[in-house]
Amino acid sequence: MSLAFRSDACRSRPLLDAEVKAAEILGGTLIGGRPSAPPAHRWPVQTVVAPLLGYPGEAVHEQWISAGDCHPGEFEGIAFRCSREVLFGVIELDEQAFSTTGRESALQQATGEAYRRIFRLLAAQELPHLWRVWNYLADINGETNGLERYRQFNIGRHDAFAACARAATGDVPAACTIGLPQGPLSIAFLAGRMPVQPVENPRQVSAYHYPMEYGPRSPTFSRAVLVTLPERECLFISGTASIVGHRTVHLGDIFGQTREALANVEAVLAEANRLSHRTTFTLGGLAYRVYIRHAEDFPVVRDLLSAPMGTAAVLFVQADICRKDLLVEIEAVAVNVPGSP
Repeated sequence: MSLAFRSDACRSRPLLDAEVKAAEILGGTLIGGRPSAPPAHRWPVQTVVAPLLGYPGEAVHEQWISAGDCHPGEFEGIAFRCSREVLFGVIELDEQAFSTTGRESALQQATGEAYRRIFRLLAAQELPHLWRVWNYLADINGETNGLERYRQFNIGRHDAFAACARAATGDVPAACTIGLPQGPLSIAFLAGRMPVQPVENPRQVSAYHYPMEYGPRSPTFSRAVLVTLPERECLFISGTASIVGHRTVHLGDIFGQTREALANVEAVLAEANRLSHRTTFTLGGLAYRVYIRHAEDFPVVRDLLSAPMGTAAVLFVQADICRKDLLVEIEAVAVNVPGSP
């Protein structure tokens, strides 16, 4: 079994070429600043309507590829494709479809419903291990029902883990939760037959152990996860920001926050390499998405990251981040580095 990642951001030719059969594509992401629908595909696509910074095109396509034929399916509103060992799926739910008259907000209900459906799908497909999740929601830092919307999301996610007898600490997936100006709750995910090896950051409190000051329920994700496949080890690094311990540092300072976020990525890499059995991960060997709250900060972030990241594929996206005081967030993946024999 093999897994690969491809992106327009690191290729000069179309993604779908002679090297990749359509039947091997699990799914992917379309990221760009125009709210147009993606072209018709035979695989699930998460559409992220957000401005690209410093990229010459209007949109970037990313794809996940698995060796051997992948089979499509639909389950309770989730579009997915899977091989025998790995599954990629996308679900979008409109908050307006949920009642706002009860104690739970519409976002909390939508989040809980989405995750419960995901867990039912994984059980049905006998691919039980959730590896990586990409969450996007509108107005992430806004407040409704007396509570910030990101905190509402965390309640819904946490409660779904509990309802489905899933651990909310330890063996939890890597994840990001990013804010967009508008749109539905959109969740894409990778899951598989193999369990994850959680990777935490010694510079930070684990997100699932955050104190109550960050909301009634802690965020349910690992700082990163390792997945060991027969041919290689895959590393998924969650959204990583300027947090030391559990507190935001370098308030209002884009220079300081970018450097601190990078230091946290480096700390996660060091821990991943300590846990890895056969791979040495490096900053230059990852593919990145960098979310920047204010477009005018893009040149600073780009220049600070250019030297340490080298020739790595880096996609800069303007979007909101889970805390109002965070200005930049870095996430990364490494799946294309074969393990040493």
